[in-house]
Amino acid sequence: MIERYTLPAMGRIWEDEYRLQLWLKIEIAACEGWAEIGKIPAEAVQVIKEKAAFSWERVKEIEETTHHDVLAFLTNLAENVGDEAKYIHLGLTSSDMLDTALSLQLVEATDIILAKMDKLIDVLGAKALEYKDTLQMGRSHGIHAEPITFGLKFALWYDEMKRQKERLLFAKEEIRVGQISGAVGTFANVDPRVEEWVCKSLGLKPAPVSTQIIQRDRHAFYVAVLAGIASSLDKIATEIRNLQRTDVHEVEEPFAKGQKGSSAMPHKKNPIIAERICGMARLIRGNAQVAFENVALWHERDISHSSAERVILPDSTIALDYILQKMIQTLEGLRVFPEQMLENIEKVYGLIFSQRLMLSLVDKGISRETSYAWVQRNAMKAWDTRSSFKDYVLQDPEIMSVLTGKEVEELFDYGYHTKNVDYIFKRVGLLK
Repeated sequence: MIERYTLPAMGRIWEDEYRLQLWLKIEIAACEGWAEIGKIPAEAVQVIKEKAAFSWERVKEIEETTHHDVLAFLTNLAENVGDEAKYIHLGLTSSDMLDTALSLQLVEATDIILAKMDKLIDVLGAKALEYKDTLQMGRSHGIHAEPITFGLKFALWYDEMKRQKERLLFAKEEIRVGQISGAVGTFANVDPRVEEWVCKSLGLKPAPVSTQIIQRDRHAFYVAVLAGIASSLDKIATEIRNLQRTDVHEVEEPFAKGQKGSSAMPHKKNPIIAERICGMARLIRGNAQVAFENVALWHERDISHSSAERVILPDSTIALDYILQKMIQTLEGLRVFPEQMLENIEKVYGLIFSQRLMLSLVDKGISRETSYAWVQRNAMKAWDTRSSFKDYVLQDPEIMSVLTGKEVEELFDYGYHTKNVDYIFKRVGLLK
């Protein structure tokens, strides 16, 4: 970690000056590695460590002539170090610095994202327990199905986000590699022990084999994992948007005092944060496609990946960090309306008990086909007349020839649908 940027915010990781500080750290570590095996004098390394400095403005000025950022950086170092600068970048190629520094940036970015994911997982778990027994309508195809609890939604998101965290931890290890292998990766001009020294000092692993670059399947996998996390956030945000619709109105995202929802309609409270999360998730998924395109390069390398990565890697990590924070804030301030949830359940005249009624008839020895037909005809009457499904069932002579009135009453019980909620919570680790 560069001392100047202890605990950097995500955006600072991708600043040009910070990247060059990482380059300097790598170059000094390489000099130390050469000195360790007796290739360069230890005294020269000490001079380099004392004098090596750069000016971002000066590097930019030199680059206007060289059109090569690494050479501009090295030229500026030489201006400050003097004769001992001949030992800097010894045997290295530009990508040794570029790719190793990029790995350091991605590892730092990942740690910031992981901290946000831990916070989100905690929020999801707390909300799951808070609403564990809050009845809500379960929907399939957007249509009322059978009751669930609102806590079950959070339990599902909690479990999913824990899986996404495990994937990100794996991706972090995939990207936590460096290379100091020289032109086309053969170690012709650099001792492999220098690479081992540099990587160990930086907390990286040496790439087992490289060309002139670290292979981009690692980066593609990394961005794909970011896209997966963003997609899970998209999923949660989409559900919030649907549940905030006026005709559902079971939740509302936070709406600050003085906030305005519409320039034309003063009554509007729109799910703008959830919509923003969904939109930015699309960007990250699009960046994953670019990362996959970067895998196939010419021969030992070209730099067609480089220009794209300077956009997609900062953008993806910054965007994911941002929407994680927005999701945390949204869920912490989420307004929940249990009474509206119950009212929505009761909008369908008791039809949500149709499956249980059918299964009870099957248990009495009626064929599934016949049971389905008996239940469906009463369900359709309830739909058409907007009347109580249970009342039609109690008036159906064929059904009542099999069931008693008491048995029918017992079938229309919400607790039947939530009896295994605690079991599910135990499976996902929210209850002991």
